[in-house]
Amino acid sequence: MKDVFIREAKPSDVQELFHVRTSVNENTTTYQELDAMGITLSSIKEMIESSPCAWVAVQEERVLGFSMIIPEDGCLFAAFVLPAYEGLGIGKKLVQAAEDALFIKHSTLWLETGKSTRAAEFYRRRGWKNETEIGEGDIRLEKDQF
Repeated sequence: MKDVFIREAKPSDVQELFHVRTSVNENTTTYQELDAMGITLSSIKEMIESSPCAWVAVQEERVLGFSMIIPEDGCLFAAFVLPAYEGLGIGKKLVQAAEDALFIKHSTLWLETGKSTRAAEFYRRRGWKNETEIGEGDIRLEKDQF
């Protein structure tokens, strides 16, 4: 596999972030469902323009995955990788970039995900704990800096 590198997302990456997000096999969603939640191309572009909050995994200028945070809340908001590139360590690198940025201002981070998902197990293996049920099959996980 050719080299994959992680860099800060740029506003010009937003369309590819949405492509990745709508291509996954777990925690699936559509453009219309994202729009109904207020997650639009323009809202994500504004977030990226306002502060460093997203990272992309790139191979030959193609975005293979991304992670995104809500910096002021200490929240890991999203981490997704195209299905064909899962299991190659890309998700770990993307989550690490997000964690590094969040730990600058927060000693405890949080995220929400489905309790019985591969994502939940991925986060548990990476040290996320203090699991709390939040309803509808979802959980909140936390990760402490030290």
